[in-house]
Parts: sequence; C-alpha cells; structure tokens
Amino acid sequence: MLTMSFAIGTIIGDAGEYLYMLAIRLEGTLILLVALADSSFLTLPEVNDVLIVVLSAGKPWGRMLLNVLLTIVGSIIGCSLLYSVGRKGGSPLLKRTFSESAVQRAERFIARFGTLGLFVPSILPPPCPFKIFVLSAGVFRLGRLKFLTAVALGRTVRYLTWGILAVLYGEPVRAFVEVNARKVGVALFVTFVLVALLLIIVFIRRPGGGGDRE
Repeated sequence: MLTMSFAIGTIIGDAGEYLYMLAIRLEGTLILLVALADSSFLTLPEVNDVLIVVLSAGKPWGRMLLNVLLTIVGSIIGCSLLYSVGRKGGSPLLKRTFSESAVQRAERFIARFGTLGLFVPSILPPPCPFKIFVLSAGVFRLGRLKFLTAVALGRTVRYLTWGILAVLYGEPVRAFVEVNARKVGVALFVTFVLVALLLIIVFIRRPGGGGDRE
C-alpha cells in the first residue's frame, strides 16, 4: 500500500511538473482558460493572480500586459456566463448556493450602488465573495453594459496591479516557483482536471451534446 501510494504520488508529481513546464510555454492560453473557468462555475482561489506573477516576472512590459489582458478577457467571459444564467432564471440556483441572508445583502448592495456594487468585490481577493454578486447582478437585472463595465474595470485594477508588481519585484517569486516546480505543477494538474471535467459536463448537458442520436 505504501509503495502504491508512493508510485501514485510520483506519477502525479511528474505530471504536475510536466504541466508546469507546459504552462510556461502556453502562457496566455492557460491564463485565459483558467480565468474563464474560475469566473464561471469553478472556484480556483488566487490562481489567476499567481499565474500572472509567475508568467510575467522578469518579462517585458508588453508580455505582462498581454497576460493581464487575456486574464481580464477570460474573467469577463466567465462572469458573463454566470450573469446570463442569473438573467435566465437563476434565482433558484442563487438561493440554493448561498444563504438567504447573503442573497438579501447582495440584492440590497447592488440595488443601492449599482455598478459600484459589483466593481468593489471584483477587485477584492478571496475570501471576499464575488460569484454571489455576479449571479445576483443577473437575477436582479443589473444592466448588461453596467455589468460588463464593472467587471472589466475591477478586474483591470486587480490584475494590472499584480502584473506591475511581477515586472518590478517578481523575479524572486519566479525563482521560488522554479525551485518548487513539482508542487506548483501538482496545483496546475488539479486545476487542469477540474477545467477538463467542467468542459465535459457542459458538452454533455448542451442540446445534442450527449445521449442517443437518431
């Protein structure tokens, strides 16, 4: 049993290290997909922030700006998916996922502050909740333009801040990650599996995506 556990750990570690090296090569593609998944139906706390720092440290400003831009685009797409679910009858999902008191607070916050009520939580890192505000924005009919403006501005402030810090001070962080590539790789491996499962579920549930065909 101990030998089997060690073997499994070695396999996962090797796969994780390979994925880490792959992530370095893919850069923007990985960032966009992770941001999309994290902002929609998965929760990957701070993964986007870490990827921006790791993949932008020691790089030119243009490379960092591209990483930040792709992260913002992925986040906007993911948030838009969740927002659309809210507009198309997402109230049961909102009430099933979050407590009644949390939903009422989110509703009051959005009703009172509008765009600002979504902008503020879009900047703050975990454990500050964000998905409840995105879903509530759809359920309680915050205008689409206001929604997109709040998410775009908030995510720009958050991720651009990390990007600037990565270029100016991020080389020690990059060195740490390279020394601990296996641990970081395992985290990426888990993220990769979760994203793959999400895509499979979405494909199966969409009309004509699964089941018997005539």
